[in-house]
Amino acid sequence: MPHVPAPRRGAPPAPPVSALLRRYPPHGEPLTCVPVTQGLLNRGYRLTTTRGTYFLKQHLDAPTSDRATITRQHRATQRLHDLGVPVAPPLPDAEGRTVALLGGHCYALHPWVEGRHRDGAQLTEAGSRRLGTLLGFVHTCLERVMGATRAHPAGRDYGSADPEDTLRLIDELLALARARHDRAAFDELAEHRLTERRRLLAEHAHRRPAPATPATGGWVHGDFHPLNLLYRGAEPAAIVDWDRLGVQPRAEEAVRAAMIFYVQPTGRLDLAKVRAYARAYRRAAGVDAAELAAAVHRVWWERLNDFWILRWRYQLHDSRADPQFPAVSALAVWWTREYEAVRDAFTG
Repeated sequence: MPHVPAPRRGAPPAPPVSALLRRYPPHGEPLTCVPVTQGLLNRGYRLTTTRGTYFLKQHLDAPTSDRATITRQHRATQRLHDLGVPVAPPLPDAEGRTVALLGGHCYALHPWVEGRHRDGAQLTEAGSRRLGTLLGFVHTCLERVMGATRAHPAGRDYGSADPEDTLRLIDELLALARARHDRAAFDELAEHRLTERRRLLAEHAHRRPAPATPATGGWVHGDFHPLNLLYRGAEPAAIVDWDRLGVQPRAEEAVRAAMIFYVQPTGRLDLAKVRAYARAYRRAAGVDAAELAAAVHRVWWERLNDFWILRWRYQLHDSRADPQFPAVSALAVWWTREYEAVRDAFTG
């Protein structure tokens, strides 16, 4: 099975705000520093000083929290900003550096962007077209900024997940769910979904896709979803959290994003908005219907084999992602039943 990143353990230390601001002399003395995004892997603060308001990011996710990786992300976002992509590049300190290493943790100071998050239910079809155009613009600008690549897509490769491995994981998770002494409604739902998924995998094992090829790879944001996009009115104001910047199949990012933006609490997708979004993305990114159809198939298989929320709960004893499980698990079942309709929404 694919690697599942470990969640943070324990509360991270409070940021050393005074020491940090001494590196940024023009930005005043601290007044307040309030957590605004807990996230699952990093942490953000609204930092108000005598000179203004800023977003302070505390990098905690082990695979992406080293200074060199963060600096590469910062250079990319600055160049994207220069090309007109709505981002909020970090502010340099007195020595021109954008990453501060204090107490063993990396921090970055960004301009504060006023805005709100909007999910698919809050987007019209016109707004969905703007969203697809934006992601296509991001992908084409990343190719200019980072260079065209035909390297094999890195990171997750759920698209070729072995169903035999998944079935073994299902058995393990079922045993853990059934063994809990304090069973709740969540555990009943988890047992139901695991049993259901075992049946679906047996029925659809012959549909396992081939691994992604280098030709599908490109530089992507890596985590494009509603909580990483701020709106000002109907217009996107800033794409944030570029920690997962990397090479992946670009059309798969478009499909994954739609699954998060447009999934309803019942697990259904708003296919009319998906169609508007996908058409705009294909035009902006220069992706044809065949590439997007292949991405739909690979991400569907990914969802059918993915149990990261249950692995966090039962193997890592971390329940912060539990609220996502009802819709995510229902989506995999609904998508399997409505496979052709979903594919047609992305390619029609």
